[in-house]
Amino acid sequence: MTINTVSVSGLGYIGLPTATMFAHAGAQVIGLDVNQQAIDTINQGRIHIVEPGLADIVKEVVASGHLKAASIAAKADAFLIAVPTPFKGEDYTPDLSYIEAAAKTIAPVLEKGNIVILESTSPVGATEQMVEWLAEIRPDLKFPAHEQDTENDVFVAYCPERVLPGQVIRELVQNDRTIGGLTARCAEKAAEVYRIFVQGQLVITNARTAEMTKLTENAFRDVNIAFANELSLICDQLNINVWELIALANRHPRVDILRPGAGVGGHCIAVDPWFIVNKTPDIAHIVRTAREVNDHKPRWVIKKIGQRVAALGQLGRKPKIALLGLAFKPNIDDLRESPAVFIAEQLIADSRFEVLVVEPNIHQLLAQLSQASLVSLQEAIAQADVIAELVQHQEFANLDANQLSFVGE
Repeated sequence: MTINTVSVSGLGYIGLPTATMFAHAGAQVIGLDVNQQAIDTINQGRIHIVEPGLADIVKEVVASGHLKAASIAAKADAFLIAVPTPFKGEDYTPDLSYIEAAAKTIAPVLEKGNIVILESTSPVGATEQMVEWLAEIRPDLKFPAHEQDTENDVFVAYCPERVLPGQVIRELVQNDRTIGGLTARCAEKAAEVYRIFVQGQLVITNARTAEMTKLTENAFRDVNIAFANELSLICDQLNINVWELIALANRHPRVDILRPGAGVGGHCIAVDPWFIVNKTPDIAHIVRTAREVNDHKPRWVIKKIGQRVAALGQLGRKPKIALLGLAFKPNIDDLRESPAVFIAEQLIADSRFEVLVVEPNIHQLLAQLSQASLVSLQEAIAQADVIAELVQHQEFANLDANQLSFVGE
């Protein structure tokens, strides 16, 4: 089967670049989203997110007619779903409602021979659940239910992304991909889809292993970050310079400790490990502890900022605290699960402080931060009594460390 048309549900930080690269490789791409503003922006050849190199390619593929955004599904050869998978509540139960909605959106237009690929980071078993939703709406089509199924009308697979914000375009093309089919034939069909533009190796496995692979990759990173963050807490209590300590320890040929920061954010590392804990709560001890260490770090940062403010003494006015960076990592505009946003929210809620925010990658503060002031770096340095660098954006690279009360990742 020749794959000419690809449908991508979810035009966010992963879905839009993915749709764009399919279009750039010559496929006709239909991008689906529920956000009409995002749809309109894309159809004008512009982008609504920050990702280096993406804007020029989107402009090109929209102008050529290879990419079009819409809210209503249309027939295609392959359907990719790249929508959010947040939590339902404070118990970290995965919320699959976005996947369910996307599945129900494309179900009416599915035809025999189509390929459906779930890309959203998901708990183990999510791909099988998606198939149940599809089958409920389309009982006329045979979907794979077991690895032994050989006769199916629609092929289904789980294929997670593993890209770094800020380098998404390059990594989508060059990185290896895990292709997890519900059957071996499903995996082969899904691999055909990615061969349209992926130059990395396509590694075949089953859907459950592919789901767990993505969670494992991010849990591994979370554990390593937690070790660095816990070291920073220990060194603070023991009056040791954690940066010097890590630099010395990393001179060992088999030691590579990461840099501690204000916490861990983003939709992946701050979320995915909890999917493992939710499925196996009695045995995922290290994964849980790492999440707890990293979730605690922003509160520690707030405490340190408060201590620095207290050391100022009486000013006769509200102390001004400048927070440098809101994104969850350097040089992007993505604020999802950002520890810096949490820190800002907590300090704003404390009526004793006036909060200034410097975030060069956004033009307007989130609604919950409306009581703060979005200012330039120069304004923050001139006005603030306490300055905390929460995110190491390139714009902050030349700051005098003596001006800073806290330096994060």
